[in-house]
Amino acid sequence: MNRWALLEHKIVKRSYKEFHYDFLVERGAECLTWKMFQLPISNGNPVEILNQSNHRLIWLFQNEKELSRNRGFVKRIDYGCYINSASSLNNDQFSLFLDGNLLTGLLQKNGNQCQLTQV
Repeated sequence: MNRWALLEHKIVKRSYKEFHYDFLVERGAECLTWKMFQLPISNGNPVEILNQSNHRLIWLFQNEKELSRNRGFVKRIDYGCYINSASSLNNDQFSLFLDGNLLTGLLQKNGNQCQLTQV
């Protein structure tokens, strides 16, 4: 099954704060993962998306979790199934049809930019 999830990731330390989103896409036994500091808006401008290390499949189903070793807190804010419009799925380029509440439509990634369009 082709599943995806969008996680809100907050990191708060004494002298450091970060807020970003983790976008996970199931591929085989793990998830390709990217970081975004803002969400793409339907038919809006492209936003930056950065490759991250692959994550375990469990993160597709985790609703909320405090991370070990003071790495912050994650909350799943959107999820669903995707259809890949290309013959392959890789870190650098993809075109995925998403069926979520926040991310609905065609999400296209090219390099470090992604854009969401209604179809």
